[in-house]
Amino acid sequence: MQRARFSHSGIGISYLDSAPGDMTRPAVLLLHGFPDSAEMWRSQIEALHGQGFRAIAPDMRGYGESDIAARTADYAAKCVRADYVALLDHLGIERADVVGHDWGAVFAWMLAGYHPARVRRLVAISVGHPTAYARAGLGQKIAGWYTLYFLIRGLSERLLAGSGLLSLRRLLRSHPQMDEVQRRMWVPERLTAALRVYRANLFGVLFRRHPAVSAPTLGIWSERDAYLVESQMTNSRRFANGFWTYERLSGGHWIPLEQARRLNGILLRFLSDRT
Repeated sequence: MQRARFSHSGIGISYLDSAPGDMTRPAVLLLHGFPDSAEMWRSQIEALHGQGFRAIAPDMRGYGESDIAARTADYAAKCVRADYVALLDHLGIERADVVGHDWGAVFAWMLAGYHPARVRRLVAISVGHPTAYARAGLGQKIAGWYTLYFLIRGLSERLLAGSGLLSLRRLLRSHPQMDEVQRRMWVPERLTAALRVYRANLFGVLFRRHPAVSAPTLGIWSERDAYLVESQMTNSRRFANGFWTYERLSGGHWIPLEQARRLNGILLRFLSDRT
């Protein structure tokens, strides 16, 4: 596995690549969300590579080892998904399977919807189609209360960096790698950069209708997810015009880390269908 960088629109994007330069392997693009980085996918990268895939996992702009973009507007969905299309172009990959978790799932849905020729199969983990999320009702609004908290510039950064009820450690207490998350987020400007994905996109997700996808799609949700209700995933079938299948797992929100072996098996079964 190799870490490399490329530049898009003046922003350096860092990524992991399990088979650099190998164009014979089917490509799988793995997209992380908040507050993670490409490193969260290490188990999936190893499993996919071992079964003949080329696994590629970028750090979202502002996250991990990618550059911090200067403005909140630089984190708008159209900018983030353009980074991922540019990465595929940079690597000479015409079409890839796309797997996303959390905000990475949001951008995966958008890649499949806005760039259908680039996505062969789609796997959305935890977060359903943006329109299904927006229409999920009061239960989802209550579960996602923290998204409004993250919009309060300055105050949220100060409280998240503390030790109280609204601290990052308390809010994300179920994260299996919380010490590593805090190490990354306490690097100057990284927490604000990470929060910008909410500040640039929340209302665009809630109040704009996004296209349905044509790629065969697998939705995965876990029953103890404290941040997302099941209906926002199951109702996503309305926005999947092609084949749709759904897996309901036990456990919490961070499926790639908490249930790595089970997820790896599910991914391999779904992505190994080359039709």
